[in-house]
Amino acid sequence: MEFENRDEYIIKKYQQDENTMIQLFVHWCLNHNLDPLALYQRAYPGQAKNEALALAAEEAAAEPEDIEIDHATILEILQMFGNDDLAFVVAEEIEKLPEK
Repeated sequence: MEFENRDEYIIKKYQQDENTMIQLFVHWCLNHNLDPLALYQRAYPGQAKNEALALAAEEAAAEPEDIEIDHATILEILQMFGNDDLAFVVAEEIEKLPEK
């Protein structure tokens, strides 16, 4: 594998994984009747609109899937991608949710 191709592969793989993380976050939010865009904005108030998140939210709302995501899993995934502020906001919301 050429060095340039390997770099392109790594970047593409990271982007795919990041997109999966976004989709899981959106589904977790929808499963708990939370607005993913509002939570993201609360975590990152100075950032511009996240287009990938907005698109994932639109797609999930248009074609809802019943994907159950455990609280610990979503927190781990967010932290794995360096979204510590978002993980903190999600943890706050988890505390407010009724126990099953």
